[in-house]
Amino acid sequence: MSFRLERDTFGRLVLIDAAGVRHVDVSPVQAFPLSAPGRHISILDTAGHEVLSLDSLAGLDPHVQAVLEAELAERMFVPEILKIVNSPSEMEPSTWTVETDRGLVTFTVEGEDSIHLRDRGRVSIVDSHGIRYEIPDARKLDAHSRRILEPYL
Repeated sequence: MSFRLERDTFGRLVLIDAAGVRHVDVSPVQAFPLSAPGRHISILDTAGHEVLSLDSLAGLDPHVQAVLEAELAERMFVPEILKIVNSPSEMEPSTWTVETDRGLVTFTVEGEDSIHLRDRGRVSIVDSHGIRYEIPDARKLDAHSRRILEPYL
C-alpha cells in the first residue's frame, strides 16, 4: 500500500494516496485501541468517511508509522488511576476523587454501568463527560481503593 503523510502549513495532517490525491485534515482512528493496539486503523476525512484502512502499523514506512503512532497516542487520552482518594457515595451519580498519573482529579460517575472489569484485573471507569480512566490492575491498588471498587466488580 503506497501512501504518504505530511503536515500542511496549518499543521493539519495530509494523506497523499497512491494516485497522488491529497486528503487534507485526516484523522487516524483505531477500532480496538485496548485489545488490538497498532492494528485495525482507519484514516478518516473531515466528514468521517474512511479514506484508507490499515490492518497493522507493522511494515509501514518508519516515518509514516511514527506519525500515525503519535497521532493515535494523542487521541488516546486515558489517565491511569493510581489511587481512589475519597469514599464515593453509594447513591448514583457519585463523585470520585482519584489520584492519576496526571494528578488529582474529581469527576462524576453516573452509575455502575460506567465501571467495567476488563481482563487480568484491568478496570475502566467512564465519567459523566465520557472521559475514560483506566486501572491497569485493580489487585495492585491500596486496600482503600480496592474496597471502593469491590461492589462494582
